[in-house]
Amino acid sequence: MDIEKEIEIIKERNRRVESDKAWETSWTRRLFIVAVTYVVALSWMIIIHESIPYLKAVVPVAGYILSTLSLPVVKELWVGKFRR
Repeated sequence: MDIEKEIEIIKERNRRVESDKAWETSWTRRLFIVAVTYVVALSWMIIIHESIPYLKAVVPVAGYILSTLSLPVVKELWVGKFRR
């Protein structure tokens, strides 16, 4: 295999990895997970006849949002400790 072909393969792999990373950190992905989580929680609460299910279904969604917002801070602390 010649060098130019190997470089092209590496560049294509890097583009794929960058796309995957962008998706993992995107707000589109987070909002999709929020919507699915809310629908599932709401459905379950309606099935079990929970009182005020529309409000109570927000609890797992809020937990998810708070966890994703705190992850960058936790990651920064962890990386700083790991590098020492």
